Amino acid sequence: MRSDRAAATLLSPLAAAPATPGKSAALDDFDELYATHFHGLTVQLYAYFGDRQEAQDVVQEAFCRAYARWKELSRYDDPVAWVRRVAWNLATSRWRRLRTARRHISLTREEHAPGPTPDRVALAAALATLPPTQRRAVIMHYLAGLSVAEVAEEENVPVGTVKSWLSRARTALAARLDSEVRNG
Repeated sequence: MRSDRAAATLLSPLAAAPATPGKSAALDDFDELYATHFHGLTVQLYAYFGDRQEAQDVVQEAFCRAYARWKELSRYDDPVAWVRRVAWNLATSRWRRLRTARRHISLTREEHAPGPTPDRVALAAALATLPPTQRRAVIMHYLAGLSVAEVAEEENVPVGTVKSWLSRARTALAARLDSEVRNG
């Protein structure tokens, strides 16, 4: 009578190949590891993601990382466990990034963005008629809230020049907007 251990050895498909220390006999080769386990890991991650392409991408990335470390991984008792862990870590990271992105989009998305008012359109058209220096001064001072001194520093001109630009711009804008109101 054979012992249970001897019977298990004879019935095991791995018993036919000689075992290499530190390696599973069936997984001596990276190509064999890939061919044997790619589909199974993809099925697991497809169930997690619900997206076959995403699952394949994650498993492929895990195998790429395994290939880069194959010299070390090939000595592991179960290198597929390492690949599986990396694939699941990648899947979790992608899921977290996606969840964070969706949360950000839902918080920042305006449900309804109203169109510009007629006053805003008239102001934009009037600003477009100003010389560039005056337009920048008006925008920085009145819309961005910078002081006259800050605008002067930004434009690298004296404070008096900015005051002059603002005065001329206000006069031109008043005339332009007044004519818009009368003709409007």
